[in-house]
Amino acid sequence: MFGISEIAIILIVVIVLLGAKKLPELARNAGKAARILKSETKAMKADGAATEQQATYQIKQPPPAESTSTSHSRDTDSGRSRA
Repeated sequence: MFGISEIAIILIVVIVLLGAKKLPELARNAGKAARILKSETKAMKADGAATEQQATYQIKQPPPAESTSTSHSRDTDSGRSRA
């Protein structure tokens, strides 16, 4: 990773480029973004756990039975009368 000297150089460059007045605003916005990201990841984990738990405890029902109705045209003599 970075050593202390590299981090110090990066901070000096950022201060020079952005100015000291903008840094507190940028830090505040970065903190807000981090909090939002953290809360969203917690919500996603909670939703995932709830969905997983719901799927675990869900009772599986057997598939519906196929209909066994037969065609009446095979049982009749195609409209012919028996005499």
